[in-house]
Amino acid sequence: MTRTGTTHADGTVRAPLDPERATLDKAATENFPVAPFFLPRAWRADLMAVYGYARLVDDIGDGDLAPGGADAALLGVAPDRADDRTALLDALEADLRRVFDAVPRHPLLRRLQPTVRRRGLPPDPFLGLVAANRQDQVVSRYQTYDDLLAYCELSANPVGRLVLGVTGTSTPERVRRSDAVCTALQIVEHLQDVAEDLGRDRVYLPAEDMKRFHVEEADLAAPHAGASVRALIAFQAQRARELLDEGAPLVDSVRGRLKLLLAGFVAGGRAALGAIAAAEYDVLPGLPTPGKVRLLREAGTTLRGEG
Repeated sequence: MTRTGTTHADGTVRAPLDPERATLDKAATENFPVAPFFLPRAWRADLMAVYGYARLVDDIGDGDLAPGGADAALLGVAPDRADDRTALLDALEADLRRVFDAVPRHPLLRRLQPTVRRRGLPPDPFLGLVAANRQDQVVSRYQTYDDLLAYCELSANPVGRLVLGVTGTSTPERVRRSDAVCTALQIVEHLQDVAEDLGRDRVYLPAEDMKRFHVEEADLAAPHAGASVRALIAFQAQRARELLDEGAPLVDSVRGRLKLLLAGFVAGGRAALGAIAAAEYDVLPGLPTPGKVRLLREAGTTLRGEG
């Protein structure tokens, strides 16, 4: 394993980062709990394995890998291409295929392999996440809402399908409901991150809707949202709310601790939408996030089948 230390200003060298640990530690900063304590230990371990893979894919696609090139070396990418996201995604896909028929190179994929075998997980959801990040390298604008939904089919929906697979609860109807929830959560994240995404030269607000609400990209770079931007964000938020409502019956279709987990996902989305509304749909100054009281209230509402 190739590792690189970090040199401080005083000349001392910090111990090199373990790329596996660095990726898994990001679970604590996610909008939603990845593997909460109340789940069975085996589920938690498998969900963390799936998370590690998904986080690695996104970090490659966003250029957010830890400095030093350790992940690139683990994937067999030459040092002079360690910042080439397409090359890294190609190498990751090759390593993913080893999960199903050989021995993976990257420790996060070696961690994933027992989960895949134990739960009988198919390759398609994992490949979808790679495809979404490949798309991010060449597509930075979406003309229509349907185009955006097709992107969410790759970038978000595989995660819900993998959760159902890990917990052994996948059925066609649950997958349909899960897809609605996951797409909604992706749209909510896009609304929270409008300014950050624009800084990456990405816009996940459909161009046809921007035109309808008389919003230009320059409007998204302003310190605060004007009336047109707020109306556009409110329109997209309502779409996400309707998707959450469509997917919410997924919660009542399961029992026990899985019900709590899925209720948390739906409630998290609803609480985030509530925070966006409370900010009067001005998402440009910073990330509108819900407080714990709002989140708990939404969780109770979801568990009761209301909302």
